[in-house]
Amino acid sequence: MRKESREAQVEPPVSRPIGKVVIVGGGTAGWLAACMIAAHAEAPLSVTLIESPDIPTIGVGEGTWPTMRRTLERIGISESDFLLACDASFKQGSRFDGWLTGAAGDHYYHPFTLPAAGDPRDLVAAWQKDGADRPFAEAVCAQPDVCARDLAPRQRAMPDYAGALNYAYHLDAVKLAGLLSAHGRDRLGVRHVRDHVVAVETAEDGDIVAVRTRDTGTIEGDLFIDCSGVAALLIGGTYGVDFINRSGELFNDRALAVQVPVAAGSAVASQTNATAHAAGWIWDIGLPTRRGIGCVYSSRHASDDQAMATLHAYLRRAMPGLAEIPPLRSLSFTSGHRSRFWERNCLAIGLSAGFLEPLEASAIVMIELSLNALLDNFPVTRDVMDVHAGRFNDLFRYRWDRIVDFLKLHYVLSRRDEPYWRDHRDAASIPARLADLLRVWRYQPPSIADLPAMDEVFPAASYQYVLYGMGFAPPAARVIRLDGAPPPLGQIRQRVRSLAASLPTNRVYLDALRATAQPSSLELIS
Repeated sequence: MRKESREAQVEPPVSRPIGKVVIVGGGTAGWLAACMIAAHAEAPLSVTLIESPDIPTIGVGEGTWPTMRRTLERIGISESDFLLACDASFKQGSRFDGWLTGAAGDHYYHPFTLPAAGDPRDLVAAWQKDGADRPFAEAVCAQPDVCARDLAPRQRAMPDYAGALNYAYHLDAVKLAGLLSAHGRDRLGVRHVRDHVVAVETAEDGDIVAVRTRDTGTIEGDLFIDCSGVAALLIGGTYGVDFINRSGELFNDRALAVQVPVAAGSAVASQTNATAHAAGWIWDIGLPTRRGIGCVYSSRHASDDQAMATLHAYLRRAMPGLAEIPPLRSLSFTSGHRSRFWERNCLAIGLSAGFLEPLEASAIVMIELSLNALLDNFPVTRDVMDVHAGRFNDLFRYRWDRIVDFLKLHYVLSRRDEPYWRDHRDAASIPARLADLLRVWRYQPPSIADLPAMDEVFPAASYQYVLYGMGFAPPAARVIRLDGAPPPLGQIRQRVRSLAASLPTNRVYLDALRATAQPSSLELIS
C-alpha cells in the first residue's frame, strides 16, 4: 500500500462539514462502527465500508459485556434474531478456577450484577461478620448461585434486552460480523465495497482525503475509521503512530483455540470459565451448539508443545466423552495499544487501536466505548475535530491503562509457585498505580474514591470481586457504620431461591427460542 499526497481543493476548515465517513476494514469492529454511525449520527452522513475479500474475520468464540445489549438495541436488531443468528448464549460473568493456589476447590466468581447496596466498607464488614462462611461474591450477590445452576438471566416473556440479572453474551464472532454486515447494508444504507486498499492519499495539511482501491478506484472521505486490524493501515501505516507494548506487565502472547461440538440437550454454562495453568490460563465458552476452548500462555514460560499438552489434558477432563480433538488454531498477539488513537481525521477502533490479552473480554467493549465516545461528541465540522481528538486520546489512554491494571490484579495476588506466577508478582512488572492501590486496599475496600472517572471501564465492585476472590485480606470490620444499618446480606439467599424457582436453564431457554423462531429469524442462521 502506498501513501500519496495531493493538493486537495478543500473548503476552509471552519466551514468544511463532515459528511462522508469511510471505514477501512470489516469484521466486528468495522461493522459495529458502520451500523452505529449509520443508525445514530445526528448530521446527514454517508457511510462506506471497505472490506478486503481475502482477509477472514478473526473469531475463536467471543464474550461481550452487558453494554452489547444497548448497542444491539440502538442499531435496531432484536434480541431473538441476534441470539439465533450468532449461535449466542447468555454470559453473566466469569468463574476463575485455580488462580489462587491451584488446589481443589480454588475458585471465585466475577459476576456482572453489583453487590448488595451499601457503602463498600460496610459491605465488607457485614461479609466478615455475617457471611464469612461463603466466598465474597456468593455472599453479596445472587448471581454466582444462578450461574452454578446454568440458569438464564431472563424469562422469554420479558421485553428484549431486559433481565432479572445483569447479563452479556457468548457468541460466534464470525456470525456476529455477518449479521451486522447484512443489517448495515440492507437496513441502514451502508455502502459496502469489497476491495483492497492499495494507497492512501493525503492533503498538504496531513489529512487523509481518500483511499485508493485496486478495482473500485478512489474513495474520498472526511473522517476515516481504521478497522484494519493488527495491520493498522491508516493509524500505523499512514501516520506512524507508536504502538506501546504492555507485555512487560501482561506476559501472555500466544493462544491455542479449538471449537468442540456439544450434544443436543447438554448444559450451557452461564459464565466464561477461566482455568489457570502453570504458564497462563484456559478459557471455556459455552454456546448452544459448541464450546469454544483455548489455552492462553506466555511463550517465555511455556513452549507450544507444552501448551498443546496442557490444552489436551483440559479437554480430556472437561469433555471425557470427546472421541477426537478437532484441529487447533494457533494465535499470536502482543498486548499493547497505540500512543494515540485519533490522529488528524483518522480514528483507530478495534485491533488497530490495540489489544490486551483475552482475560475479561475487553476487546469488543473497547470498540463499543470508542464508538459511543465518537457519537456523543461527533465532529460536525473539521475545525473542531482536533479538539474532539485530543479529548478522545486522553480518555482512551486512561481506559487502556485501567484495563492493564485490572487484568494484572488477577495475577499479582496468586500464591502459585510456578515461574510464570512468581514473575507476575515481581514488583517491576506491576503498574505503579495498581501498586499504590493495593497498599490503600489493606485499610479500605475499593471504592469510587479509587476509581473517580465518570465512566470507569471496570467499577469498584469488579475490583472487590477479584480482590477478595483471590484471598486478599479485608480490612478490619468497622465499628461505626456510615448509614446506620448493615447491608442486607441475609436477603441474598432468599433472592437465590426466588430466582432458581422462576428462571429457566440456558438450554431450555435457547432450545425453546429456536423451536418457536419465525422463518425470517431462521434465515439469519444460514
